[in-house]
Order: sequence, then C-alpha cells, then structure tokens
Amino acid sequence: MQKPLPKNLTSRIKLMNKMHKKISLICIRVLALVAAACFFFGCHPGSKETPSQLNSLKQLTPRHYPLFIDTLDFKGLTASIDHSLSYFKKVPLQRKYQYGKQIYTAAHMIRSLETFKAFLEKEPSTAALNEFIQTFFIVYAAAGNQDGEVLFTGYFEPTYEGSLTRNDDAVYPLYGRPDDLVEIDLSAFSDQFKGQKRLVARVDDSTKRVVPYFSRGQINTLEDFHTRSEPVVWLKSRVDRFFLEIQGSGRIDLGNGDLLRVHYAGSNGNAYRSVGRYLIEKNEILKENMSMQAIRTWLEFHPQRMDEVLHHNESFVFFKTEAGGPYGSLGVEVTAFRSIATDSRIFPKGALCFMQSQLPDTIRINPIKEWEKASFFVMNQDTGGAIRGPSRADLFCGNNNYAGFTAGHMNQYGKLFFLVLKPDPE
Repeated sequence: MQKPLPKNLTSRIKLMNKMHKKISLICIRVLALVAAACFFFGCHPGSKETPSQLNSLKQLTPRHYPLFIDTLDFKGLTASIDHSLSYFKKVPLQRKYQYGKQIYTAAHMIRSLETFKAFLEKEPSTAALNEFIQTFFIVYAAAGNQDGEVLFTGYFEPTYEGSLTRNDDAVYPLYGRPDDLVEIDLSAFSDQFKGQKRLVARVDDSTKRVVPYFSRGQINTLEDFHTRSEPVVWLKSRVDRFFLEIQGSGRIDLGNGDLLRVHYAGSNGNAYRSVGRYLIEKNEILKENMSMQAIRTWLEFHPQRMDEVLHHNESFVFFKTEAGGPYGSLGVEVTAFRSIATDSRIFPKGALCFMQSQLPDTIRINPIKEWEKASFFVMNQDTGGAIRGPSRADLFCGNNNYAGFTAGHMNQYGKLFFLVLKPDPE
C-alpha cells in the first residue's frame, strides 16, 4: 500500500499544479514513488547511509604517504592522463571537485595533471618520484571499509559473435536505448533531492502516470519490446549478452572479419543485483570458487534455470554503436590497467589515483593463488551501477585473454589513494 505524502510535499505539489498542469501530472507520481517506493531505484533521500564526499577521503600527512612504486613501469599512464586532461578542458574551469573537506577547480586539476605528467617525462627513479610527490602533492586515502581497505574488482572489453540482422544462429537482441525511457532529475523540483541520481521511468499508456521502467524479466517477456527499442546487433548467446551488460562495452565479431564496437547507452534504472551472490546463497557455487567464468559454466549447464538466475538482476543495460573506445563515464577512452571506476557521487572524477592490490602473473595466469602484490597509478575515469560507496573500485583490464582472466577473477582488497597538486600559497 502506498504511504500518504507528507503535508509539506502535498502543498508543494499543489503549487506545481497551478504553475504547470502537464509537469505536475508527472511530478505527483514521481514524488509519490520517492516517498513510498524509492527503494526500487536504490535512492534514499536523507538517509544516513548515503556516502558523503566529506568523509570518503582522508588527507594524509607526508609521513603517512604510501611508497609510490609503479610495478607496471608507467606503461600507458601518460595516455590515460591525457584522456583525463581532455575531459577537464571541456568543462568550465571553475567547476568544483571535492577531496574530503577541500575543493579544487577544474583549472587546478589541469595544472595538477600537467605537472605530474611533465615530471614523468624525466623518467624519475623511485626515490625521486616519492620526493616529488611529498614536496608538491597532497595525498588522500579512500575511507574504504572498517579496515580502511577497498575491494577491487575488474572489468574488460569482451569479444562475442553476432550479426547485424537476426538469423538462425544470432537470435538474442542487444537493445538500443528505448524510445519511451525517460530520466527525471528530481532536484529540478526540490532542493531536497540534490545529489540524488536521476529516476529512470516511463509513462504508462493506460494511466498516463510515471512508473518504473520495465525490469529485466519484463523486457525479456514483452513480445513487442522491439517496437520500443531497436536492436543494434544480434548475438548468438544469451549468456554473452548478459556478460556484455556487466562489462558495459564490447566488440561483436560479425563473422566476416569486421568487428562492431558497442557501448553503454543507458539502463532501465532498476537496482543491480549480483547473480554471483545469488548462486552462492543457493549453494550452487562455492564462494571461494566464484568468478565470471564459474557463472558462465553454471548457466551453460543449467539452461532450464537461466530465467530464474538472470532475472534476479532486474537491471538491464542498453547499447549504442560507436567507433573507438571503450569509453568511461567521462566520455573519454579508458586505458587497460590505468583506468578505474568508482562511485561518482563521492570521489572526484578524472582524478589521479594510486592503488595497491594484486594482479596475476602475465605469463602464468593460472591458478589464481599465483597473484602477486602490485601497485600502480590509475585515473578515475568511470563509474558503474554495482560500484557504490567508499570501499569499491573496478579496474579496467583491457580486451585480451589476460584481461578476461583478470577481470573475471579479480576480487582483491587493497588501498586506494587520490593525489592532487598543492595549491599555490596565497
């Protein structure tokens, strides 16, 4: 049963009714959804559990800085820095980025990255690098979990088989963004909702009311969904389609030597729910054996339960074709082992970071126990529906076999730091 709206919210709605009848019809339904069913979208206005930009990063004193060693020999770092610079140079120079209690402008972020990049060109020693950072940079530690650690997972750009047209082999549509999908920014109606993510919804044809967008299960059972969303390509495997959604981008092998790149174009707004956790809870896969590869194997051996398991995750991703990439949430290309995805609500976009975790050996990638300690600089250039809070980060691993293995098995705790140039003395 739907809860009654608060009196102050009712009066606000009445005022909007007088101002604009068409907008109010949509707004009433939206605000009712927020008051009574906001959990569906995963937003909690005013909740104490909402992560804060103020406490997500802790400024360190120089004597508490980590030892900065790039075990990947800085490979690809300069290119990744250039991608963040491209982003910062497209936004207003006075746009603000928050590091704990401190605020820095886009202009300062540009100066920070250009300073760091120029120093890298000198091919500094480990000692020189650490002295440089201690002298010129402020370092912040991600709050992480109760132990101050961040859980690092991985994602990659897979390649799957498909066709531009439906045929006997390729029968699973990769849908484009639906025509009837709308995004609603509640902050436009009330300051109460500033900082909350946009609601994804549709207008019900019969009631003309705004309702949550179709879930995964509904999309898969609607026979006419193709009239709302035109497929951009057809895949040979339903499991491939599901994992392509998890990765957010990929390459489709069209069978004639051509590769089609597909990228994230939006989602249905439903909350992401882990099918891996579901299979663990159902005692289908042991926690210590869980990986993307284990999930794929289980699904392929249990096709009769595919609806049950896949529909557990009500989130559904839509795609578009685009040259280049893959692209992160900043609209710039992500770089293998140099780009991470974090919670964009609490961590500064485009920032220079340093992570301490573990990676598999590049030659002997099996078994997983062979993973070794690694530390390297990364750029915060992406986000994701499952990446929430100060204790999560997702590492982009590239598009080869090593990338697929690393992304599929990565579930490592470590430390994450954010670096920014010290402000000039006033």
